[in-house]
Amino acid sequence: MTRWFCMGYRTLITYERPDAPHTLHYSHNGALDYRLKHQLTTETPFGGDHPNQWAHDQYEALQSSTETTAGAYAVDRQSRTPVNPDPITVGVSLDEIPSEYLDYLHHEAFYVVSLDFEVTAYRTRWLGLEYDCEAVEASETTGNGVLQSVSWRDGEPRHEEYSHGQFQALKDVVGDRVDDGELTLGEARACIVKKLRAWSRDETAVIGPHDSVL
Repeated sequence: MTRWFCMGYRTLITYERPDAPHTLHYSHNGALDYRLKHQLTTETPFGGDHPNQWAHDQYEALQSSTETTAGAYAVDRQSRTPVNPDPITVGVSLDEIPSEYLDYLHHEAFYVVSLDFEVTAYRTRWLGLEYDCEAVEASETTGNGVLQSVSWRDGEPRHEEYSHGQFQALKDVVGDRVDDGELTLGEARACIVKKLRAWSRDETAVIGPHDSVL
């Protein structure tokens, strides 16, 4: 029952603020090869090949203002940037994003940007099983998944195709066990998270539902 999706390269990016909460942004193509890992810098806070004064000013405004209404930060962009400089939300906690904003089916990656622009890239792993077994008809997509940090070698993500194939094979096996009555849906999700952690062997962080992203 395996079904492959062309998910695009949509991603969410969160920027740490000095007062601890974060600002959350969207990128339509930022998950491709996890390219934003290398593009988000102090000079290019929203990505792109060249620094832009307006982008720098927008980032500084988001960092320093106490205004938490996202619409207050709409900016007249003078050029396109990989990350939309208009925030989705402002003043959100880091742990709230995976459960309330991240769509694990449609967002293919997630980035956390620290104050000093240390960028951590995560793969998203959706825990929905309706395409892997007959017993499940529908699953939530927002908040229903696992984050798996991306490991790197010479500036390139490691084990990308293998990791995706391994995860899909795991869901197929677990889905069969649900259909056979061996696992409840809750047990199936826990089994997937446990197996991902066992496979990571400390090379990557695996953040399951209700875990802290810190």
